Amino acid sequence: MTATPSPGEARFGGASTEARFDVDGPVATVTLDRPEVLNAQTPALWADLRAFGRSLPGDVRVVIVRGSGRAFSAGLDTSVAATMLGGVSEAQIAQYQEAFAWLRQPSLISIAAVHGHAIGAGFQLALACDFRVVAEDVKFCMAEVTLGLVPDLGGTKRLVELVGYARALELCVTGRRVPAPEASQIGLANVVVPASALSDAVSDLTAAVLAGSRDAVVEIKALIAAAGGHTFAEQEAVERAAQVRRIQDLSGLGE
Repeated sequence: MTATPSPGEARFGGASTEARFDVDGPVATVTLDRPEVLNAQTPALWADLRAFGRSLPGDVRVVIVRGSGRAFSAGLDTSVAATMLGGVSEAQIAQYQEAFAWLRQPSLISIAAVHGHAIGAGFQLALACDFRVVAEDVKFCMAEVTLGLVPDLGGTKRLVELVGYARALELCVTGRRVPAPEASQIGLANVVVPASALSDAVSDLTAAVLAGSRDAVVEIKALIAAAGGHTFAEQEAVERAAQVRRIQDLSGLGE
């Protein structure tokens, strides 16, 4: 059963009722809403996510992704897994990837509020976000290998960025579960809190992000995102350019 959308909510993807979408000023919230199957994911959900990302108002600064019920997301819905294993094209997978990719765009800060299981596609959805606020009961798992598959929703790159090559490879090829203390230790979680404090911790982080200058936050996210692929000289050059833009804007000399 899915709750009736509130005045601030919108649904995407026609008749799909797999998630709730809310926009409240500068904050948008995505709530995976299939608690009876631990928010297992389907192509219909990914279509909704993709459409929501494309339709966000320009004044949205923070996107929160959460799951209803006992888990963040248990991964791909087994009821559609067999159908997908019957054949899927690279073009279809590219569309599925778009459902997560928009969470990385520089104009947004995305926060995953993760509790319970975050498995496979659920883990990759959490990885797609900039920050992961994690409840003490969380279990991360890249389970694709147990089905003879590979992570294909952008999770491999972000995982390497967060935990390094050797740890990322180990997690992906073994499919083992990572509890909250280890997630904090290896860099998967920004903060770990009791499950009862998860919403408050996300609200506090959201408020801290919104307290900063929007244009500065956008520039900073772009700088941090590019840093791994730059030499020091290249990064210093883009820092200089970003700082000149900020100073010109603050002094009224910008375009």
